[in-house]
Amino acid sequence: MSQWLISLQGTPAGHDLAVALALLAAFSHAAFGALQKGRHDPWLSRGAIDLSYALIAAPFALFVVPWPEPHMWPILAVTFLIHVGYKLAQARTYVLGSYTVVYPVVRGTGPLFAVIGATIFFGERYTAAQWLGVAVLLAGIYGLAAYNLRHWQAGRARLRPALAMAVLTGLFVALYTAWDAYAIRSAADPFTFLAWFFLIDGLFMPVLAALRLRRMPRRPAPFPLIARGLTGAFIALISFGSIMLATRIDNVGQAAVLRETSTVFAALIGRLMLKERVGGIRLMLMGLIAAGAVIVEMGA
Repeated sequence: MSQWLISLQGTPAGHDLAVALALLAAFSHAAFGALQKGRHDPWLSRGAIDLSYALIAAPFALFVVPWPEPHMWPILAVTFLIHVGYKLAQARTYVLGSYTVVYPVVRGTGPLFAVIGATIFFGERYTAAQWLGVAVLLAGIYGLAAYNLRHWQAGRARLRPALAMAVLTGLFVALYTAWDAYAIRSAADPFTFLAWFFLIDGLFMPVLAALRLRRMPRRPAPFPLIARGLTGAFIALISFGSIMLATRIDNVGQAAVLRETSTVFAALIGRLMLKERVGGIRLMLMGLIAAGAVIVEMGA
């Protein structure tokens, strides 16, 4: 299967598969974000999720896929550090702001920098229509941020720091998107990188979550948290695995932008599952973000 995927790189069939993978990543990532923001403390949720997917990945990394080549170990170390920074910023963002407020800013800030990074580091080129799509997406993002800043009432004192943290988290999204694309292309077998990524990526947050849990005067029931961790682990495997494979076989920046159609899914999840108020204007601005992603794809 690895050789088949590699053979699709740069082909029309590879492009179509990458689009499907990016859209799958969009839906699953919106669900993943809602799961982390939902019932439990975001730090505990992330710790349970990371521990679960590390345990799932361990037998594949150790016994199924080929082990990483020597040059991959420093690359995996940098990958670990980038994702630690991303998770710390993301968890703090979800603590400060409502899901439907911060999620579009997090997911929308990343593509601009991912496209710029892909242009610089991977030599990718984009048409005028695609840059227009990026501009439409950014208009939706920052229009949404401005609207929230003016009209959001619940937790308003924390809205500015929440939006600032959302932008910082978006920068980490761009950084890990570009770096992970480089990393998975550096591995002889893409599934070697995926298995070892999930194994080492799951080592940090469980320790942090355990320390936080010890300090809690009232600890949550363990079984619902374990169930959330297992559910989130499978969603994460689908979400991150899909986008990494998409960037392996096709355009990095374009895959990153298409993933941001997740804002539409996030709006629906926030309204239907988390019972957060969305409103017509905010829903329209989220749709504008998704429209920008569609323009990028159609302008290719």
